[in-house]
Amino acid sequence: MKESIVRYSHFFIPSLKEDPKEAVLKSHKLLLRAGYVRQLSGGIYTYLPLGLKSLRKLEDIIRREMNDAGAVELSMPFVQPLEIWKESGRDEDYGKELLRFKDRQDRDFCLAPTYEEVITDLVKKNVKSYKELPLTLYQIHLKFRDEMRPRFGLMRAKEFIMKDAYSFDADEKGLDESYKKMKHAYENIFKRLGFDFKFIKAEAGEIGGNYSEELMVFSEYGEDKIVICNNCGYAASIDEAESVSDYNGPLESCRQPRMTKLSTPDKKSVEEVAEYLKVDKTCFAKTIIYESEIGFIAALVRGDRDINERKLKKAVKIKNLFLAKEQDVEKITGAPCGFAGPFGLKKQNGHTGVNANGNTGNDDAADINAGDGGNILIVIDEEINNSEYWITGANEKDWHMANVKPGRDFNFDIVADIRSVQAGDKCVKCQGILGIKNAIELGHIFKLGEKYSKVLSAKFLDEKGESKYFVMGCYGIGVGRTLQTLIEVFADENGINLPVSVSPFALAVVNLNVNDEKITEISEKIYGDLTSMGADVLYDDRKLSAGIKLKDIDLIGIPFKIVIGNRTVKENKYELEIKKDSSKETFDSLDALYSRVKQLIF
Repeated sequence: MKESIVRYSHFFIPSLKEDPKEAVLKSHKLLLRAGYVRQLSGGIYTYLPLGLKSLRKLEDIIRREMNDAGAVELSMPFVQPLEIWKESGRDEDYGKELLRFKDRQDRDFCLAPTYEEVITDLVKKNVKSYKELPLTLYQIHLKFRDEMRPRFGLMRAKEFIMKDAYSFDADEKGLDESYKKMKHAYENIFKRLGFDFKFIKAEAGEIGGNYSEELMVFSEYGEDKIVICNNCGYAASIDEAESVSDYNGPLESCRQPRMTKLSTPDKKSVEEVAEYLKVDKTCFAKTIIYESEIGFIAALVRGDRDINERKLKKAVKIKNLFLAKEQDVEKITGAPCGFAGPFGLKKQNGHTGVNANGNTGNDDAADINAGDGGNILIVIDEEINNSEYWITGANEKDWHMANVKPGRDFNFDIVADIRSVQAGDKCVKCQGILGIKNAIELGHIFKLGEKYSKVLSAKFLDEKGESKYFVMGCYGIGVGRTLQTLIEVFADENGINLPVSVSPFALAVVNLNVNDEKITEISEKIYGDLTSMGADVLYDDRKLSAGIKLKDIDLIGIPFKIVIGNRTVKENKYELEIKKDSSKETFDSLDALYSRVKQLIF
């Protein structure tokens, strides 16, 4: 028996019988149960032999496509001097996620959450001429972000593995070409993995730049929501998606001849008030109070909609946005949460609710406004501005107002699209119907432009001998996230179900009776023949029952297993089990078996 045989009995596979309590996602449970990873600390994992084999195979797929696209691999330091982050100004942007420390010489360092600064510094010092461009460099390496709440296994870990590529071009036209090449490489990678995916326009976030797209893999368990048109294929994240604003105003049943005060005892939520008044939720303009770096903001959207906080921040041009505390809401509106309206908002104690006549003591209802309400900024959604007859909070406990019209009954500062898109809305591109799907972000590609080259003074000489800033792009794939997503998307009721190209082993040879010399002889011969063909094979030589052995092979996700037992010896029959569809195939000869294996795995 050759010592090079990979025996299950000698391979380190610490599987678990039960689902671990700390895991929520199916894929996280399976990573732990099947012995792919183990958690050392919150968000920090050891890749065990099975997990590492799959990870390396996934990396090889990524590496081949990156190389084919003309990218060149390198490896950058995981520990970085904080000085370079201060130079770019991003040491403050990353806040506590940037793990800082000092060395013995009292110099400041950090663990790399990303590599834009390092790669820009490297190219700045080593690339001097346009003749050396275009250049795309990449690595597959560790990152560390001190997440406040790491969760879901490898999906949101503190320490994680990513593929990062960076392109350097002489101009925007060159960047466009580099971007296209990288996007095409991504399409090849994720097609090879068998994913249903789509690129969507996205915000650049902390990385920055002029334009970016996320690669989203559709999964019912995804934490991101993607808006897709059923007609033209328009797609965007729920945070970025837009829809047609063609709402014609509240239903006739909601309409009153003038602004009227309505008693709504102990009815706070839109749902409660709508049920009490026997009207639809679309009749409401709900007022949500936020706190930001510029003060308090009152935002109004239709009662059945959610406020899109990213759109709201963009409309007001702010970075930070938080729901106001209950005590602040009461100071601003003069009423408990649930009765807020857009009338006379002031950051002060005191009652600002409207009276039974529909005003605040002024004859002109237009004086009931927030436009002069201290530092309270009022932002209303387009749908609110385009209609009237709204029901709002009255800024008084147990009261609401009906037939409220923006501009007549209250003033406002900004009109913008601040609503989250809903399924059934109309597409801004073609008027088709929008739907919403759950998805997982696995890749993000950016046109950075001169963002980093300018701030880090990274220049080259063009064909005229003039000094120019590099025009950059960056392209990331979460490698650990991709491995876990493969498990999340393709797992079956029996365990992990990875594609052959990523599975730790392509085949398992299962010896059902290791005490039988003939069965063992046949098992070892098949193992040797298959490995000689180039197959990655695990030999299950454990002295356990057939049921346990077969269940374990299913759990760890080996796509094909060849079962050798008494039937093999007595009838000269060779059984091949295919995990993907739970089918079994029987062969009368080893040649026939091997021919089928070649079809399946090569």
